[in-house]
This record gives sequence, structure tokens and C-alpha cells, in this order.
Amino acid sequence: MFSESLIQQIESSGVVAVVVIDEVSSAVPMANALWDGGISAIELTLRTPAGLEALKAIRAELPDIFAGVGTILTTEQVEKSRDAGAAFAVAPNCDPGIILKAQELGLPFAPGVMTPSDIGQAIALGCRVLKYFPAESAGGLSHLKNIAAPYAHLKPRFIPTGGINLDNFTGYLQASNVLAVGGSWIAPQKLIREKSWDIITSLARAAREQIACAE
Repeated sequence: MFSESLIQQIESSGVVAVVVIDEVSSAVPMANALWDGGISAIELTLRTPAGLEALKAIRAELPDIFAGVGTILTTEQVEKSRDAGAAFAVAPNCDPGIILKAQELGLPFAPGVMTPSDIGQAIALGCRVLKYFPAESAGGLSHLKNIAAPYAHLKPRFIPTGGINLDNFTGYLQASNVLAVGGSWIAPQKLIREKSWDIITSLARAAREQIACAE
């Protein structure tokens, strides 16, 4: 469901900034702040009513940013995300109906997985990019290695999210089956509300510097 070019674009970013937007007017400045710091992939969660309108604003003003949608919980949200121009979509869980709807609409989609059964179901439905969530409370990188091992020959790629921060994210990126990490620490809701764009840029730049040091 993810094209090779999209996979490469997300991998080159290293971090997908997971953001919660309260005001649509903050979307483009926030995205610019991330871009200035070297982060080019954003997951706009649907935890607030502003999520889809924020996506539209970013896609219109900053087409080079890979802006997708998170917290997809219904097939209706899949349709609305596709119509809003989402580059990709992710969910916290593995729902066959949502996966099939995303496939029907041609929307690159990563379901959430935490167990071998989740991974097996997602792979059986054609998914190869999976959101490992909640990463840290589920057992971190060691848990991911264990649950992913039986499926290694099928080459799934994972985006760990949940409890990821500046201190632990590079450990995940060193795993060959990790495509990128999702993190809310780069553009937390509080900083977006305060319009602290310079701080967000600094956090994004710090993440990129960590990635460069780890390579």
C-alpha cells in the first residue's frame, strides 16, 4: 500500500512528527517550523476537529511535506482523509474493515500492531508498513524484535510510536525493520498552542543531529 518512493521519503525523514492541532491557523507555521528543522513527515491526528482542515492547509501551502493522518478509527475517516489529500494514514489498531477501505480508495495505510496476531492479520491483508503502538509500554524494541521475528522473511517495516523521545529514538532506528519513528515530543500540543515555532524547529533540528550522529 505504500509506494517505494513514499517509503524512501518517510525513511529519509527518520521521524514522523505526531501532532495534535487545535487551530487550523497554526498548521502551516507548525509545519514550516518542522521543515526548517529537517523533519519532512507529519502525522496529523484526528483527536481534534481541526485535524483534516489542518491537513488541507499544509498540503496546499507546503506540498513537499509528507503530511498524513493519524488516529483513523472509522471507514468514514478513511474517506475524508483521502479527500483531504493525505499522503498516508495510520491507526492505533488493526481493523480489517478500515484496511480494506483504505485499499479500495488507494490510500497508503499503516495499521497499529502490538502482537504477533496483529502483525499476521495486517500482513494477510496486504500491509507491509505497520505502526508499532504503544511502543515503549508494550515492551520497546526488544518486544518488537520478538513479535516481528516470525514474519521477517516477508519484510514488514515498522513505525514505532508511543513513548518515543529524544533519548531513545535512535535505538529504534538502528533496527533494520524500523522505517521511522513517530514522536510527539518534537511538536507537542503545548508548544503549538503557544506558537513556539523556534522551539519546535530546535527540537526537530536536535532529532536530525541525533540521526546524523548515529549513522
